[in-house]
Amino acid sequence: MIAPNEVLVGRDALLAATGHHPYARHVLGRGQEARGWRRDGAVGWLLPQGQWSAGGSLGPTGAALDVFAGLLAAGTLRPGQSVNVPRCTPEEVAGRLPVARLDHWDFLWTGTAPPPQAGEKRVVRLTEADHPALDALIERAFPTSASRPDDTGIVDWYGIRDGDRLVACGADRSRGDVGFLSGLTVAPERRGRGLGAALTAGMTKALLARHDLVALGVYTDNVGAGRLYRRLGFTGTAPRSSVHLG
Repeated sequence: MIAPNEVLVGRDALLAATGHHPYARHVLGRGQEARGWRRDGAVGWLLPQGQWSAGGSLGPTGAALDVFAGLLAAGTLRPGQSVNVPRCTPEEVAGRLPVARLDHWDFLWTGTAPPPQAGEKRVVRLTEADHPALDALIERAFPTSASRPDDTGIVDWYGIRDGDRLVACGADRSRGDVGFLSGLTVAPERRGRGLGAALTAGMTKALLARHDLVALGVYTDNVGAGRLYRRLGFTGTAPRSSVHLG
């Protein structure tokens, strides 16, 4: 088993080891029993059960993959779970871990309010009464979304209405001490009209009232969305890969 050089206990120790990196600040929730390690410049952690991934890391990818391989061999990690690491190639992972799927995405963040967007003042905070409309919009426009009204990890929902019809929505999935946008969705027939930019700008400004940074994730093959978010000021970038263990 490939072991870490140093065991790190507690969120504060992990944040200090990562230089308070925005990604670590996001995934390491306050009040969680954080535990992690440092090896050859990489800093990694395991998350409590029930989180969206089993763990993650920052720094050199190879060193992190080596430790995760050791944790899998020891039974601490199990097939079917996933870990999030800095961008890696299929060859790097396959030589160390059994891979069911490898997803590439970017963690983006900003500490500055986006430039004004047409329609951003139409963005409103939604309530439980809007959950049926949210369900209907997500099922029609973004059926693969992991953000749903019954998700207990969501702090708030925001949306844009056209009359009494919900035409865009997004989830505030903030944790740790970084605001986080998730599940941004626009009705198919309303796309290309600036609603995505308005929703992102309005939500970002709302979350910046409570956090010094706001972040989001975007898959690398979603080129249009990535271009939009960077235009709105999300220029802090951490390329990531999600390794789904086979």
